[in-house]
This record gives sequence, C-alpha cells and structure tokens, in this order.
Amino acid sequence: MTVIVANDTPPAIRGLLKRWFIEPRPNIFVGTVNRRTREKTIEYIRHNAPDLGLLIIASDNSSQGFFVRTFGKTNRNAVKKTGLYLIAEKWEEEEETI
Repeated sequence: MTVIVANDTPPAIRGLLKRWFIEPRPNIFVGTVNRRTREKTIEYIRHNAPDLGLLIIASDNSSQGFFVRTFGKTNRNAVKKTGLYLIAEKWEEEEETI
C-alpha cells in the first residue's frame, strides 16, 4: 500500500498518478503498486515537478510496517525517533545560541 500526499498537484502529474492510484480526496493518492513502479513514479514526479511537496507513506518490513519520506516543502515533517516514524505538524528549528 502506498499513500502520496501532494501539495497543489499539476494536472499532468495528477493524470499520471491516477493511472495507478485512486484519489479519495484532492491531492491524496492511495494505491497498491510494486516498489519499482512506486520509485519510478516518484522519480518522474520529482523530475517534472521539482517544486511539488510530497509526503509518501508506503509498506515496509519495519516494526511499524511502513516508511515515511518527504520531498520538497510540505506542511508536515517526517521524523524518525528510536526507529519509529512520527509526523511533526508544526516544526520549529531550534536556534543555536552562542
């Protein structure tokens, strides 16, 4: 299972994603594709829409059963703490004090 959450998907990219995924809500794509198809699709999107923010959640053999990856600017950040993926909704960088 793969879930792709995109920000303002261009029509050409949306059409490509609809080949393998359903779109239950705008800019959210869900489907079951093999790893190679998923990676090639993500590579195509990143090449043809480099400014598009992506949050990808896909099946994996980890303890949680999935992995999380982000590309570009997204509203949420994936954080891996002690081997578990978490999603940070609001992210503030800590300022370094000297």
